[in-house]
Order: sequence, then C-alpha cells, then structure tokens
Amino acid sequence: METEHARTANELALDRTDLAARRTLMAADRSLMAWIRTSLSMTSFGFTIYKVLESFKDAGVHLAHPNTPARVGLFLTGMGTASMVMGTIEYWRTLVELNRYQTFSIWRPTFVISIIIAATGLVAFVSIVNRFL
Repeated sequence: METEHARTANELALDRTDLAARRTLMAADRSLMAWIRTSLSMTSFGFTIYKVLESFKDAGVHLAHPNTPARVGLFLTGMGTASMVMGTIEYWRTLVELNRYQTFSIWRPTFVISIIIAATGLVAFVSIVNRFL
C-alpha cells in the first residue's frame, strides 16, 4: 500500500493563496459586470430620453425649454460613460495588483466588454453634443 505524501505548510499556504487570488479575480469580474449594467442603463436611458424628447420637438410639440432633450441626454449619457470608465479603471488596478500573486491574462471578457461599452457611450455622447451645437 502506498503512503500519501504529507503536504508541507508552505504547499498548503500556496494553495490557499492561489484560491484566494482566484476568488478575488472572480469578485473583480462580478464588480465590473455591475458597473457595466449600471453604465449601460444610464447611457441607453439618456440616449432614449434624448431621442424621444427630440422627436417631440421635431413633431412640433412645444417644450418649455427647447434644450431640455439635449441636456437630459447629455447628462445621463455622460454619467453612464463616466461610470463605465471609472469601473474599468478600478478593474484594471485590481488586476494589476492581483497579477503580483497569480499570473493571468489581463484581457478578460468582462474587460473587453467594458472597453466596448465605454467607446459606445463616448460615441453616443459625442453624437448628442454634435446635434446640440
């Protein structure tokens, strides 16, 4: 009968550190996904409000303040884009710090999606600014 190799305290500590790093990485992914949901909601709601109020204005409905659609759209779209950028930066910093303990690819799916959504929000923001000016 073979005897099992008794694991040293250092081997056990390395396993625990590895698992802790993986759990932290998954928590960072979940946090970024929450940033993505929040950002996407604000950006799309801002752009939708802008388009709806702009269509009312184009249809001849008198708005008390004619620049209201652009201002509301700019605010919400800008806040959504800013939140996505802040969430992405926070995620990036977490990954850089975690990379000291465990090597993994920075280009994770949630990171790529956050960059795409930040770019899309920026395009929506710029399109509202161009129509506003």
